[in-house]
Amino acid sequence: MLNTNIEEALNSQYNFEMYSANIYLSMAAWADSQNLSGVANWFKVQYAEEMFHAQKFYDYIIERGGRVIVGQLDKPQSDWASPLAAFENALHHEGIVTGRVNDLMSLAIDSKDHATVAFLQWFVSEQVEEEANADAIIQKLTLMGDAPGGLFLIDNELATRVFTPPVGE
Repeated sequence: MLNTNIEEALNSQYNFEMYSANIYLSMAAWADSQNLSGVANWFKVQYAEEMFHAQKFYDYIIERGGRVIVGQLDKPQSDWASPLAAFENALHHEGIVTGRVNDLMSLAIDSKDHATVAFLQWFVSEQVEEEANADAIIQKLTLMGDAPGGLFLIDNELATRVFTPPVGE
């Protein structure tokens, strides 16, 4: 059984994961409007990942006898100056998510809720990957500079990304 503080914090994170999904869907829509189908694909896959994360929180809250409270989501940003700006925004957002996951972990540790600590460990590791993925693209876009051929190549590379749910999750 979840204590009230943990349940409220997990619900908050569930809703933040839904908001994160909307941010990435908004980025995908922007990229599609710029005819950057590969960039849009990358953000659509990220949207699917965020929805998967939200579902994990939902399922865990229910499994532990809690109640999921679906909240209202803020409207995400809808325009970016460039693909680089969009990915920099994505990296900044993932940093916020990492901070929230770390705060959840600290709350679970302080509450001696070992089951929630074990559950959150997956998200701690996932956030390392999330930040590294966005940062790698930022590095490529920065290296490319204003070379249109470079954007063409990166867009094609990003078109190959697919969402594969982790095995056993």
